[in-house]
Amino acid sequence: MILYHTTKMSIPLPDAYEHGWIPFLGAHIQLDSRPLIPRSETEWWTEKAIEAIKQHPGARVLDIFAGSGCVGCAVLLHVANVHVDFAELDAQHLATVRKNIVRLGPLSTPSFYISDVYEGLPPDERYDFILANPPYLSDTRRERVEPTVLAHEPHQALFADDDGFALIHRTIAGAPERLLPNGQLWIEHEPEHTERIKTTATSIGLEASTHRDQYGVERYSVIIKR
Repeated sequence: MILYHTTKMSIPLPDAYEHGWIPFLGAHIQLDSRPLIPRSETEWWTEKAIEAIKQHPGARVLDIFAGSGCVGCAVLLHVANVHVDFAELDAQHLATVRKNIVRLGPLSTPSFYISDVYEGLPPDERYDFILANPPYLSDTRRERVEPTVLAHEPHQALFADDDGFALIHRTIAGAPERLLPNGQLWIEHEPEHTERIKTTATSIGLEASTHRDQYGVERYSVIIKR
């Protein structure tokens, strides 16, 4: 593992924080609360998810681990007749999500939940699509993370216990209670998590398939409740 001995003060802010916003599939995503900066890999699978959502008119969608809300905002921007809710543990990021929704105009009336995975959602809330970019990095692979990310982006949005799998496991395990019939969970992860995702999903009767991003890396899985 590479150890970084530089301080935050010696590492410049990422450009997205300096500018205060970043584009994401055509949406203007403000970063006032310094959430995780949206990545192109996330754009890649979100665009695929949007195409799937378009096949389900009137779909109910949950952007979980919402951060800036970039995923849900992109869905609202590109899909007509869709309802999107946002769930995020850090209340200050939900304020940023609300601001990003306002910029989109009167496209939806979402609900905003302060939620530790599903725990803050109303008990009877169900969705056709759950779109998740959870913290999934492992301390054992910290050398993959750029110094500017380690210095300035929120660690709670990056790292998770159990080799980065802890929150992935909770998201999959709780999906059957939160998905409507034939509902889909789209979840971003590391390639090292692929087999554990399949094992976890199939053990509770879900179907799982893993897909590569634009760089050829196994980056997201689609998990379906039949």
